[in-house]
Amino acid sequence: MLQKTRGIVINYLKYRESSIIVKVYTEELGLQTYIVNSVRSAKAKTGKIALYQPLTLLDLVVYFHKNRPQINRIAEVKCNFPFQTIPFDIAKSTTALFLTEVLHKTLKEETANSYLFNFLNDSIQLFDNQAFTNPNFHLVFLLKLTRFFGFEPSSAEDIFEQITEHKKILLPEEHVEILKYHLNQLLEADYLDNVILMTGVRSDLIDYILDFYQLHVANFDNLKSLAVLRELNR
Repeated sequence: MLQKTRGIVINYLKYRESSIIVKVYTEELGLQTYIVNSVRSAKAKTGKIALYQPLTLLDLVVYFHKNRPQINRIAEVKCNFPFQTIPFDIAKSTTALFLTEVLHKTLKEETANSYLFNFLNDSIQLFDNQAFTNPNFHLVFLLKLTRFFGFEPSSAEDIFEQITEHKKILLPEEHVEILKYHLNQLLEADYLDNVILMTGVRSDLIDYILDFYQLHVANFDNLKSLAVLRELNR
């Protein structure tokens, strides 16, 4: 059967000579996998592969077999929100790559979740529409995302208490208090809020937020894009 849905590209892998296997988080079907033929060949329509770049927002008509989980195919596809800044701004494209890798490790369900889909869709559009690159966007995004997976922290103290149950924090107590202060600010912040962080704090915060994710998400480690993001935001 055919199903209309919006979708968010998570990532793709090259398949054979000219095809790809693409992961798409869809509004109607949750996380789905599709094979797309002949998008990397010389005969492919100009720009077709661009539709499958990470975080691209799509309108789709897809084949779907309810009781037969498998790799399906896309019948129709078009971009529903052409990016104006993300592909052309190194800070934004680096952040987008990091967010994509996080989503690849956290999105598992092959069922619809309109609240999560709308959160992701709206966050991506707002990120692209920002006139400047908020260096804290990824931090706020990660903290907001926790609510959709059932482990939203109540405070910075809650995050650190859970982490210390599993590992020792090798930082001076006064620095930990600084991190807690800024983390509480970020928990209350929206994407457009200008939370000014002290030098080195942003890098430490991302480490502890990711530690917190590792406590709640299986196999959440080895984020390859983290080193590039850290270099950008140090």
